Amino acid sequence: EVQLVESGGGLLQPGGSLRLSCAASGFTFSSASMSWVRQPPGKGLEWVSTIYSGSGGTFYPTSVKGRFTISRDNAKNTLYLQLNSLKTEDTASYYCAKGDLYDWRTATRGQGTQVTVSS
Repeated sequence: EVQLVESGGGLLQPGGSLRLSCAASGFTFSSASMSWVRQPPGKGLEWVSTIYSGSGGTFYPTSVKGRFTISRDNAKNTLYLQLNSLKTEDTASYYCAKGDLYDWRTATRGQGTQVTVSS
């Protein structure tokens, strides 16, 4: 059974930084492309980033490119998201997902971790 457990969320001021983690189990993590998605309050799910297995190629939407960095540690079965230069519009529940650019909407997700950016 695929299990994804996110952690690291919190409350911080604009311009701050945070690192989210996602512990994965129940599948071969090193062979899986992984993504981060988020859901702002009252809005739909948004794609945040994807990292591919093998090549390790990373992809971001323009809204977070240059501020967020996705990475993975296959030895620890853990996915990370470094969030820098946070803005109030980054406030959302953040989820890791076992999926890539094409199937992140329907991919299995964890329970999420809340990031709130407020002055």
